[in-house]
Amino acid sequence: MNNADALYFTDKFDQSTEAAAAIASIFGWMNLFARGAGGYCSDKASAKIGMRGRIIVQTVLLAVEGALVLVFANTGTLGGAIGVMVVFSLFVQAAEGSTYGIVPYVDPPSTGAIAGIVGAGGNTGAVCFGLGFRQLDYQQAFTLMGVVICASSFMSLFIC
Repeated sequence: MNNADALYFTDKFDQSTEAAAAIASIFGWMNLFARGAGGYCSDKASAKIGMRGRIIVQTVLLAVEGALVLVFANTGTLGGAIGVMVVFSLFVQAAEGSTYGIVPYVDPPSTGAIAGIVGAGGNTGAVCFGLGFRQLDYQQAFTLMGVVICASSFMSLFIC
């Protein structure tokens, strides 16, 4: 999203490069609190029902994130796209925070290595979707992204 939003707002909504970049930067600003909120929700759910609570939080955040990117792909107005992007970004960053709420429990002696693998996985996804945005039009690329995120959320239900 970070490398596609500004071009999307420029191409689809005829925004200047400066305006599109300013709008797209909102996505990153949500990191200031949403990532911590995701970790907090993960911790609270864990306190109530253990690791299954963390996974449920992760699943819900990912499912809403995937649904919102599908909505974003089909939003026809600038104001609507910005609004959906803000809410979508909140769920993206919260899902990241909930992911790092799970990482220390995968293999406690290897937490650093696991965190590195998780971070590398995120970077790999960014590169893959970056290529997708080069080969597909925006709506197709965002739809693909939303479907992959929704599938990921469904698959997280099977984590033990």
